[in-house]
Amino acid sequence: AGNGIGWAGTPTDQIRETTDKILKIVSDPALKGEAHAADRRRRIRAVVDERFDWEEMSRRTLARHWRKRTPAEKKEFIRLFGHLLERTYLDRVEGYSGEKVIYEGEAVDGDYGIVKVKIVTRKETEIPVKYRVKRKDGQWYVYDISIQGVSLINNYRRQFNSIIVGSSYKKLIKKLKAKVESGT
Repeated sequence: AGNGIGWAGTPTDQIRETTDKILKIVSDPALKGEAHAADRRRRIRAVVDERFDWEEMSRRTLARHWRKRTPAEKKEFIRLFGHLLERTYLDRVEGYSGEKVIYEGEAVDGDYGIVKVKIVTRKETEIPVKYRVKRKDGQWYVYDISIQGVSLINNYRRQFNSIIVGSSYKKLIKKLKAKVESGT
């Protein structure tokens, strides 16, 4: 592909760049501790926002229910679900300190790819992580993450589908709002 404008390298390069930025934030002594929690999270969120395709994640999570939503509903869902996913992801990465991140390889098929990563904790536990990425405008964006074989998107898709089918879409939004506002 050469080094044309907008070419940013392989999916692994981009995941590595994002991961390095996040690890730099979580291991920065100036940002440690409760006093800096809000600032630390804000910085991580900015990095995550550059690499995650919230709309694609939202569409895949709502699956067949996505088409029935109005543009305003889609926008609201993307915002709420983005907050929820960010928190799930932040909770996972905030605890890291000095862990090793090993890039085990990637597979690319057209505009889709998978980046395999292994996080080795201080206790030598290995956590396999798979990033599913989609190419858009020469950049690779994450649309799903599997941690220890569990896809975040599939996980939420099942939960949300059972709420929508068992109750209503309104009920799901109410639950999401309560979750996001309570910070749990």
